[in-house]
Amino acid sequence: MQFTFYGHACFAVEVEGKKLLFDPFISPNEKASAINVDEIEADYILISHGHEDHIADVESIAKRTGAKLISNFEIISWYGKKGIENGHPMNHGGSWEFDFGTVKYVNAVHTSSFPDGSYAGNPGGFIITSKEKTFYYAGDTALTMDMKLIGEYEKLDFAVLPIGDNFTMGIKDAVIAADFIQCTKIVGIHYDTFGYIEIDHTKAVNDFKAGGKELMLLEIGETIEL
Repeated sequence: MQFTFYGHACFAVEVEGKKLLFDPFISPNEKASAINVDEIEADYILISHGHEDHIADVESIAKRTGAKLISNFEIISWYGKKGIENGHPMNHGGSWEFDFGTVKYVNAVHTSSFPDGSYAGNPGGFIITSKEKTFYYAGDTALTMDMKLIGEYEKLDFAVLPIGDNFTMGIKDAVIAADFIQCTKIVGIHYDTFGYIEIDHTKAVNDFKAGGKELMLLEIGETIEL
């Protein structure tokens, strides 16, 4: 399964020949200046919540590519009013089978509002189950006991977890989260973009290793096989 990191919390995964793009925040991110947003292809765009640093490029990419949006009801409705009617609304605990696999929308402990200050529904994360692999994207979240349920009913091949602290889990809690979800292969996101969430890379990797886990910190624009 091909995984590409676009900086902050944005990444793409190719599943069953479909391109899934998560939380596109690229053009305003100075650290991702080498990425040409207009060259990014997407069949689906999955949005965890409404904050600017997760949706900045949704509208432009969706209108250019015709990608289907997947998110909560409020976010899909908000984009519908912007003329993007190719959306699939979900809510916590629900799942739906798409042509690439199944998406389950799960809890995240965070806040959520649109850049205009309006209500963006409750934040969430996604579990993607396909014939290839199963993975969990936590979105922006604190450590929560709900994660234990994921570890009990899903066999994850990898997980994408925020690690930057201050606005989300930090390294210590993310290691515990990896235990809760029973996953040893973790891709770190939501770190280093700005001062509040800068991390010590070596310490982060070693802390995960001490907990029997592998933490992958990708370069922006890097593509790996998972």
